[in-house]
Amino acid sequence: MSTSRRQFIKKSAAFAIPVIIPAAARGADGAVAPSNRLTVAAVGWGMQGPGNTQSTMSLPNAQVVAVCDLDKNHLSQATDAVNGFYKNQDCKAYTDYKEMFARKDIDAVTLAVPDHWHALVATAAAKAGKHIWGEKPLARTIAEQQAIVKAVEDHKVIWQTGSWQRSVDNFTKAVELVRGGYIGQIKEVQVGLPSGHNDFAGTAKSNTVTEPPANLDYEKWVGPSAMVPYIEARVHRNWRWHYNFGGGQLLDWIGHHCDIAHWGMDMDNGGPSEVECEGEFPPADAMWNTCTKYRGELKYPKDIKMTIAGGHSDIAGGTKWIGTEGWIHVDRGAFEASDPSWRGFRVLPEKMRKADIYRSTNHFKNWVDCALSGKPTITPVRTAHHSATPGHLCLISMLSKSKIQWDVAKEEILNNAEASKLLNRPYRSPYTQADFA
Repeated sequence: MSTSRRQFIKKSAAFAIPVIIPAAARGADGAVAPSNRLTVAAVGWGMQGPGNTQSTMSLPNAQVVAVCDLDKNHLSQATDAVNGFYKNQDCKAYTDYKEMFARKDIDAVTLAVPDHWHALVATAAAKAGKHIWGEKPLARTIAEQQAIVKAVEDHKVIWQTGSWQRSVDNFTKAVELVRGGYIGQIKEVQVGLPSGHNDFAGTAKSNTVTEPPANLDYEKWVGPSAMVPYIEARVHRNWRWHYNFGGGQLLDWIGHHCDIAHWGMDMDNGGPSEVECEGEFPPADAMWNTCTKYRGELKYPKDIKMTIAGGHSDIAGGTKWIGTEGWIHVDRGAFEASDPSWRGFRVLPEKMRKADIYRSTNHFKNWVDCALSGKPTITPVRTAHHSATPGHLCLISMLSKSKIQWDVAKEEILNNAEASKLLNRPYRSPYTQADFA
């Protein structure tokens, strides 16, 4: 994966923010009327929070007014970053997202919390009437994803998923060509994801049980998950490598490359009917216990076969569509195709556009503009749900050691009681799933 999300955010922010930011761009002198400006609060300041907040603040029609985190050090960093940008002391700091959501002057929230907190925070934000930027995968389980979809749609808030690849030229061009029929009828799709574990926090050596640091409310950080002893290397950033909190590389990346695969397949509201996946796992009691190598075979409508794999050399990273008349492969910073001429242009020429697709060139701007206008974003909540579901089903297939038959319309696993249990996870008291029902 040649370009990380953090690198993308950093680069896009560099282009979006002028060297000197006038007060008008921040709404400080009233040049952007408050009625035309989205007031935003940021929840989470670990791996994605800083970039998300910086990208939001760079837009003249958005203003960040509050931040929330359970780590006092992160919270201080977040407050300083926002106040430093606006050159004031107006940003309010919170440790309780519910208290922050109760503010009537906050229109929208960016959520950058670990997967096991997605459902509780996102549904609370929707019920409070806040427009939402949410990270992928949509949630830790399919049941939680269904709850988020319902809350967002019931309360009619605007949702944007952090599947930012949809707002990047080479991915858009690839999808336009595929949807335009340039490779003929799609027969096969390959989705290549990372394998193993990445030590994002540089804490892999901190792999022993210790007391939680005073700056972190660890009890609340664990939240609805099972209580496990504190180990620094499986908390900030690296929580995704333990199934108590995240879903490993498979779920961490499925919302990117499977999202693009579905976009090209015109499958934003569809999914597979059959899933069978095998993988390699560390011991269940390991510090990091998520699957390190995996391969899933999925059946889609129109006899399309999809392979989702990590750690297999025959499946390249990114997304590849193979059709009856050619193929296209796209990844971060890469575009290859059976027709070399397609590589010769950054965006598809108007005369070649045969598919009517949603186009965006700035993912955060798309979200803010849609929140203000009420129009759907390029990656709305239901799209995020369907993009991540194949990854969840692959994980369920591996854990249950069974082939999954999936009813796309009813969103149910057929004739497999043991696998069906994995559509959800129990919540630790005092948290209950009634909190997001």
